[in-house]
Formats: sequence, structure tokens, C-alpha cells
Amino acid sequence: MTSATYVRIEVLRTLRNRRFLVFSLVFPLVLYFAIALPNKHGVVDAIALRTYFMCGMMAWGAMTAVISSGARIAQERSVGWTRQMRITPLRTRVYFRAKVLCGYMMAAFSIAALSLAGTSVGVRLSGGQWATMVGLVLIGLVPFAVIGIVLGHLLRVDSLGPALGGITSLFALLGGAFGPLITSGVLLNVVKAIPSYWLVQAADSALGSGGWPPAESWIVLAAWTVVLTWIATRVYQRDTARV
Repeated sequence: MTSATYVRIEVLRTLRNRRFLVFSLVFPLVLYFAIALPNKHGVVDAIALRTYFMCGMMAWGAMTAVISSGARIAQERSVGWTRQMRITPLRTRVYFRAKVLCGYMMAAFSIAALSLAGTSVGVRLSGGQWATMVGLVLIGLVPFAVIGIVLGHLLRVDSLGPALGGITSLFALLGGAFGPLITSGVLLNVVKAIPSYWLVQAADSALGSGGWPPAESWIVLAAWTVVLTWIATRVYQRDTARV
């Protein structure tokens, strides 16, 4: 099996997974309209609520999409598919690259849907602002893609669903996707150490009110990615050793 063939198969499998399509796309859309429509003229942190909440739902939906790769990994482990894959010429990095690519594909659907929803309720951004916001969200998803790989090798299929829902909801809540949870004090510094916080802040950067994200955001994202990648490598090696 060639790398291109395997990636194509993974893409088709992902598109057929209606459960994660609902959680990463439909739920954020429904919640966005339920809150943004009645509060079209509201303001959050000097940003129009419809814009702030659009980015928050983007963050939530996109996080769910990329972390959902863990569910596919766990399912494949449970039926012995990963064991079979390891004795084929397919390289490990191709396997994980396909999982991350499919997660980003689902995230792109969520981002596009929320962008259209935001536009329909009055969000107006320039081309540069749209590009900046989407680009920052995609960059901010990197550590969450690794989280999906880690969870896929640590948890079983029956426990992964609740874990994914709880983890993504907690990240979204603490990051401010549903509105600023903490706005000052020591706890704010703690929240700023969470990558989901900077996903939500993409709206502020896109509008130019805060400029490009501070160095702190890049440090947080890089640190989470490096640590999680090390953990993912270890859990994968441990799982391989059991085969």
C-alpha cells in the first residue's frame, strides 16, 4: 500500500464518520446561532460578541476535530489493525501524518462552517483579518493533534468518547470559548498557559486590537507540542513493544 493510497483511505473513512461530524461541526454551529443571534449587538472584551463567539466555536469545533483522531487510533488498536500495519512497509510517520491530516480536514470544515455562520449574522472582516484568524487557529491546533495521538494509545474505545468530550469541553471552557471565564489575577496567568486560550485570542489578533499574538503564546504552544510529542513517542513505543 502506497502512502497516497493510505491517506486516501483515511480521508474516506473520516468523511463517513457521522458521529464526529456532528460533534465537531453541528454542535458548535447550533450553539453559535443560539447565542449570537439574540445578542448580535453585544460586546465581549471590546470585540463584537458575534465575532468573539464565532472564533470561540471555531476553537471548540476544531479542537474536537483534531483530537478525534485518537478515537480512530483506539478503534484500530482494539481490532488489531495497527498491529497489522506495523508489519507492512508503511512507515510510522505516514500513519500518523494521515491521522493528523484527517483531523485538520475536519477542522477546516468546522472553521469554514463557522465563518459562514458568522458572516450570516453580521461578522465583517477584511481578507487579511480572515487569513490571520484562520492561520492562527490552524497553528494553535498543533498540540491538540498530538493530544489525540496520545489518547488513542492510552485509552480504550469505550472510555475514549467521554474522555474526548470532557477534555475538549474543559479546554474550551478554560480558554474562554464560551466567554471569558477568568479575566484577572493569578488564575489568568494559569489560563494563559493553556493552548486553547490562544486559540480563542485569535479573534483579537485578527482584528488588530492586540496586534499579532505575544511571544508568550508561541512559547506556550511550542512547549505543549514538544512535551506532548515526547509523550506520544513514548506511548507509541510502549504500545509497539506489547505487540
